[in-house]
Amino acid sequence: DPEMVKKGEKVFKKCKACHQVGETAKNKTGPTLNGIIGASVGVREGFKYSKPMKALAETGAVWTEEELAAFLAKPKSYLKGTKMSFVGLKKEADIEAVTAYLKSFRD
Repeated sequence: DPEMVKKGEKVFKKCKACHQVGETAKNKTGPTLNGIIGASVGVREGFKYSKPMKALAETGAVWTEEELAAFLAKPKSYLKGTKMSFVGLKKEADIEAVTAYLKSFRD
């Protein structure tokens, strides 16, 4: 849905300070998010993940739409000790929109 992707691009502005997407994306304070939906947790090359995120990765966790939504809603509740300082997205519609936006970027 192009409208949902467009809305997600606006919501993603809250994420841009730490994350990048697109062809020229590079790891910043947070990892790049190209192809994040369906990707294994904690696998971005060249990014130094927190110990809790590494531990989650070792379980074989995958960023499904549902898992990403739970993380984006309340990162610190989802994963105690995460380095992500963002408080979370309060509106479910914003989470759905940013997920649609992220889905538009493949590896």
